[in-house]
Amino acid sequence: MLRRQYAGLTGCSSIIGVVAGFAAAVFLWSLDRVTQLHWQHSWLLYLLPLAGLLSGLASQYLGGRAEGGTELILAEIRQPKLGVPGRMAPLVLIGTLITHLCGGSSGREGTAVQMGGSIAALLARWLHIPARDTPLLLACGIAGGFGSVFGTPLAGAAFALEVSGLVRKTEPPIHGFRQLSLAFPPLLLCLVAAVVADRTVELLSVGHTEYRVAGFTADNGYHHTTAEEFIAQLLFAAKAGLAGALFGLAAGLFTWLRNSIRTALRRYVASAWLRPVIGAALLILLVKSTSGTSYLGLGVEASPLRPGDVSICGCLEAAEVGWLSWFWKLLFTAVTVGSGFKGGEVTPLFFVGAALGNVLGTALSMPPGILAAMGFVAVFSGAARTPVACTLMAIEVFGPANPAVITISFIFPTAVCCFVAAKLGGPGRIYDSPAVSVIRA
Repeated sequence: MLRRQYAGLTGCSSIIGVVAGFAAAVFLWSLDRVTQLHWQHSWLLYLLPLAGLLSGLASQYLGGRAEGGTELILAEIRQPKLGVPGRMAPLVLIGTLITHLCGGSSGREGTAVQMGGSIAALLARWLHIPARDTPLLLACGIAGGFGSVFGTPLAGAAFALEVSGLVRKTEPPIHGFRQLSLAFPPLLLCLVAAVVADRTVELLSVGHTEYRVAGFTADNGYHHTTAEEFIAQLLFAAKAGLAGALFGLAAGLFTWLRNSIRTALRRYVASAWLRPVIGAALLILLVKSTSGTSYLGLGVEASPLRPGDVSICGCLEAAEVGWLSWFWKLLFTAVTVGSGFKGGEVTPLFFVGAALGNVLGTALSMPPGILAAMGFVAVFSGAARTPVACTLMAIEVFGPANPAVITISFIFPTAVCCFVAAKLGGPGRIYDSPAVSVIRA
């Protein structure tokens, strides 16, 4: 890459970072407000069919190619065609807020990634960036959106490269130091975008959740170097690998179930606007049959009005959760996203992993809070096939509130857990499902 070209792309990635960070800050602030509204007015759940109708009508008559979502952005990175439409950002932002206002179980990463990719595509068109460089800027948009919405710039950059396959586009495939040299410019550009976006969110005083993990202390016994402790660490890593296999199977179950629901609704329900209405009705039935208010919304924290609900924070703090809590969240999210509601899958997958890790901790004689932290990132790793990004995410997400995380005694077994989960996550990834309509103008 020429020096002048590289400097220009670095400037573009910085601009993408600023705009993506601002968009993420607006989104996070708005998401917190609509979540608070839903907690205060639980009857909003019964408006979910209306929310589904509005979302479906917007998708059918306004969405066009923007309905391709994250899959469309990745397709444009791998094989550029018609580009990413600018209207993707406002449509996914409004659609996600409507989903959460009425209690739909979706996440925020999909929204942030799509806003970042849409912003990057607009910038590339406005600045007349050559077609060969547009995929790099789209990857920067992914990195900026992902890194800023979770406060994880390192994981954001790694995620953009892993999920896009940008550095594997050479024919024939290149390995070794040559591959590293090719990967360095995209990695640096994505890192610039992610760091700038994350800093922008911080400057706008929009904070991220601090996750406190039960089991981490200043001296919890995991970092000693005696022979006996070394053997204990290896056994701990082996158990983490076993748990990683189960996390990977859970990720595969989610991907299969979401895709099955999506395929079935497309096959048997001709009207696109009707699909989220049907999904909303199913969600209300699930809530009534399971008393499952825990499984609505993001699930990061329990509502102050229902402190006994299961949440990610509760699982990490080793609160006792039901053996099937992870499955119910998985099902609620598969129905929500599979039927066409807007939002991502990652935060619900954090919930699935944390809840499953919490219950597996007892079965495997491991600290429930620590295994919940591993599950938090490992189920996502299994669903997205991004073990490097997920390992980095564990450090960035849990490190600020749990200094003991920054030790090889936690990082190594977490990496083992994430890589095993990625290998056993099933034949497809959450971003491999066919884009909704990438043909319509």
